[in-house]
Amino acid sequence: MAAARGVLYVHSAQPALCPHIEWAVAGVLGVPVDLTWTAQPAAPGAVRAQAEWEGRPGTAAAISSSLMAWQRIRFEITEDASPGVDGSRYAYTPTLGAFTAVVGANGDILITEDRLRTAMLMAALGRVVLEDELDRLLGKQWDEELESFRYAGEGAPVRWLHAAV
Repeated sequence: MAAARGVLYVHSAQPALCPHIEWAVAGVLGVPVDLTWTAQPAAPGAVRAQAEWEGRPGTAAAISSSLMAWQRIRFEITEDASPGVDGSRYAYTPTLGAFTAVVGANGDILITEDRLRTAMLMAALGRVVLEDELDRLLGKQWDEELESFRYAGEGAPVRWLHAAV
């Protein structure tokens, strides 16, 4: 099976959760994980970590599912497109919950035809404002909430994580 790769950003977590987060990621990758945690200036008392990973396609979804159980963390995880598999992006914040998107080889979020048709129908029925629904499908709220955490992490150390084969 083709290898997939991506990046995990734990934007903020309480220090007491760090070992649990590492165990959750290790459980998916099948290898021990030791992240480098640094202070998160955007959330005093919180820490952040970043790691590039390599594993099977679908690894980002599995890590995301595992991390959502902790609920009080902010994270993003990406999986680059690989042969025969679209890329993906997952984001989670305690206030907004989970966001998932398919990502094309060029990095753009791809919205499926069915999701676009549903958005147009809901707008035609007056249940949503089309522009707001498109912003939701593109993850705008998650980007806005996470932006200060991303900026605070610029220049942070990055570690490579390789899954057991």
